[in-house]
Amino acid sequence: MTDAPLLIEHAEGYHVLTLNRPERLNAFTEELHRLLRAALQAAGDDDACRAVLLTGAGRGFCTGQDLAARRFEPGKAPDLGRSLQQFYNPLVRALRALPKPVVCAVNGVAAGAGANLALACDIVVAARSARFVQSFAKVGLIPDAGGTWSLPRLVGPARARALMLLAEPVTADQAAEWGMIWQVVDDANLLPTARALCAKLAALPPIGLALTKQALEASGGNDLDRQLDLERDLQGAAGRSPDYREGVAAFLEKRPPRFTGKR
Repeated sequence: MTDAPLLIEHAEGYHVLTLNRPERLNAFTEELHRLLRAALQAAGDDDACRAVLLTGAGRGFCTGQDLAARRFEPGKAPDLGRSLQQFYNPLVRALRALPKPVVCAVNGVAAGAGANLALACDIVVAARSARFVQSFAKVGLIPDAGGTWSLPRLVGPARARALMLLAEPVTADQAAEWGMIWQVVDDANLLPTARALCAKLAALPPIGLALTKQALEASGGNDLDRQLDLERDLQGAAGRSPDYREGVAAFLEKRPPRFTGKR
């Protein structure tokens, strides 16, 4: 481990990004925001990277904003809207727009914007000891980092309202039962499971996965007719890719496919 706020590992077929401020439960500073967004951009630009694994060092995933890093000037209220505009909103948009699947491995607590950062990822795996907390009400704020958009879609409006208004924690098992996350595993199996998922994603056709993310992202704002039209257009693009031809050939020849991601 190093003192860098973000650790970056280039594994075979995927990048591992580890929030590395364990003494602060990986709470965000401006520096960590910049490093993480740059790492996501680099992963997107790297043809050898086909998936991203996001996790946290130490006993927690992320507790959102590091309140100790806030600068409170006497007689002047902080502009938290500016903080969202400059840091959190671009980060969530970068995760959602990344043309590669993002697996989040939640170890320990994911609170505030940290919980919603996890929910912005494509596949969330949690250690059995993990818990998710919409902690904003405890400090007089509203949920941000996309939480008011993602949580009602994942668990339904009734549960989302109660979780956000009461700021009560949700265990990993409860989160999986409610459909908030994909999977719960024993703590010792968290990273091996997440790495295995990334390796599996890295072996799948990159163009198809990118287009799938694009279709899913658009579905929330589309009616059925617009979504059907989008599926038509994206499927046309997928069908023109060499990966589709390779997938069909491998199926017919009864051999493992070798996807390249080339256009």
